[in-house]
Formats: sequence, C-alpha cells, structure tokens
Amino acid sequence: MKKLINKPEDFVRESLEGMAAAHSDLIKVHYDPTFVCRTDAPIKGKVAIISGGGSGHEPMHAGFVGMGMLDAACPGEVFTSPTPDQMLEAAKSVDGGAGIIYIVKNYSGDVMNFEMATELARGEGIRVLNILIDDDVAVKDSLYTQGRRGVGTTILAEKICGAAAQQGYNLEQIASLCRRVNLNGRTMGIALTSCTVPAKGSPTFELSDREIEMGIGIHGEPGRERMDLKSVDEITEMLTLKLIEDVGYSRIVREWDEDKGEWVDVELVDPNLERGDRILAFVNSMGGTPLSELYLVYRKLAEICSQQGLQIVRNLIGSYITSLDMQGCSITLLKLDDEMIRLWDAPVKTPSLRW
Repeated sequence: MKKLINKPEDFVRESLEGMAAAHSDLIKVHYDPTFVCRTDAPIKGKVAIISGGGSGHEPMHAGFVGMGMLDAACPGEVFTSPTPDQMLEAAKSVDGGAGIIYIVKNYSGDVMNFEMATELARGEGIRVLNILIDDDVAVKDSLYTQGRRGVGTTILAEKICGAAAQQGYNLEQIASLCRRVNLNGRTMGIALTSCTVPAKGSPTFELSDREIEMGIGIHGEPGRERMDLKSVDEITEMLTLKLIEDVGYSRIVREWDEDKGEWVDVELVDPNLERGDRILAFVNSMGGTPLSELYLVYRKLAEICSQQGLQIVRNLIGSYITSLDMQGCSITLLKLDDEMIRLWDAPVKTPSLRW
C-alpha cells in the first residue's frame, strides 16, 4: 500500500485538521465528539440540515458544509457510521430554533444511529426529522443495508434542501422536498478496481485486470454481477439503461410522526422516468477515476438520454461521493421540477461545491 498518511489511526482526525486549516472562513471542526459545522451557525429561525456517515467518501459530507448546503456534518471513522453523540452535539451546535433535518443514507449503522440521535435531540427539546436516501438501483439488499443503498442522490438532496433552508422553508416543507428528491433520484455505479482502507492496508476485494464489478457499493459491497472489462460506451449504456428502466420501486421506511410522537412505517413508491422529463445528470468518480474519463462517460450518457427523450437541463461531473481510491464511477439521474431547478441554481459556498 502506498498512501500519503502518517498513522492509519490518525487518518480521519488529521484530514479534518487539514480541512479546517484550509477552510477556516467556512467551517469549524469540533473533536470529541467530532463534527464539522458552519462558522456562522447557529442561524436563528433557520432550519438546520445535517448529514453524516463514514469517512472515506470525501468530499461527502464535510466538504458540503457551508452557505446554501449543510449546517453540519458528522464524519465517522473510515466506512464506519458516526455515533449518536456526534449527531446530538452537532444538532445542539447548529439548532437555530426552527428544527433540524437529518439526511440519512440507507445503511444499517447510519439508520440506527441517526434514529437514536433523533430521540436524544427530542429529549433536549430540538425538533428533528429523519429523511432516508435509498437511490441505488443495483441491489435491493446488501451487506450493509435492508433495501436499497443511499448514494449519489444524497449530494443532490443536500444541495437542494440546503438552498430551501437558506431561503426560509420550514421544517415540514424541507422534509417533503427531501422525500421528493429521493423518490425522483436513482443511481448505479461500476468499479474497475477495489479501494484500500488505510487501517487494512490491502484491497477490500479482488478484481483481475480484465474484470469489472457492475453495481458496486461505496464501501466495496458486491454489485449485481462481475463481468469482463468493456469499453466506456458499453459500460455507460449498461448503467444508464438500468437507471431509465428502473420502474415502480416500492418500499416501507420508518419516519418520525410528530403528532403521534413515535416512529411509523410509511410506504414510498418511485415515479418512473418518461420521455419529455427534465433531469439532472450526475457523473461521479469513485475516487480514482480522472475527470477526463468522466467526460467520456458523460458524452455517451448525454447521447443515450437524448435518444430516450430525456432532457438534461443540469449536470454535475466530478469526484463528490467517493470510495477512497477506487477506480470507477457512478451515474445519478434526478427527475427535476421547476422548484428543484430553482433551488439547484441558488448560490452555494462550501469547501467542495460553490457557485
């Protein structure tokens, strides 16, 4: 293993220390427990948006803390969920009195710990709603989750909901918006190589020089199938058509019912993509794939979407939700409406996303 590290056990903390030094105008990093928040938090009367998850996926989530996006992020150890005490302290630090939205990727550890954090925060008098992101169409269940995994749509939800919070939306409005973004987003990824976790020092899984893993998870979880290496056009076509053809996914999720004061089961069904729909096309590097190759993917993606009658009106291309040094990419398609477009275009200023 060759990595720019000191001691593996110091990897996350020292990375955050460097981030804090680089972006002291935008973020503050707290330790013991660890969380990252906006320098101007809390903002009175504003709904706070918090997310989090294991480290190793940078810039998600800490890189998206700032004006127009997240108020705080809770980084766990590499590929390990943050703890409820991290989430609680982050909530207390950024609570402006209007409530908090936790945006939670659908992984068992994240779901459990964010639910515990929600109950702890409510015990402190802070209104919190959890919204689940489960957009990975590759597999229904995986090593880390029941149901679909939460991946690329997480970034889009953080941006759109962060803009809504910045513009004064209330807690219920943002929760409804976040659910809508999740239901209209779908993602699938491909791995050309494994990733190497610093503490392990060897690849998470093995792929030969002529193999790829279709539908890989961001922690190296198995995908749909392992196959021979193909051209970028063939890979892009396979990913894109899987997204377009994914229809009517139905599931039951747990959400907090404020009227009942308890967790309740809610049925959600994804709408289909249809000709004439406007979409945001997000091509993401898994960490080891250069931008030049991502543009090859986008080239073919745009061609296929045009053939399928889908209108790409916004895009995002780059490394935003990664798996350390894994070579590969993911594609996310988000069906847009006028409100989502307006909120996507709203100003944002974070360490890793700004316009």
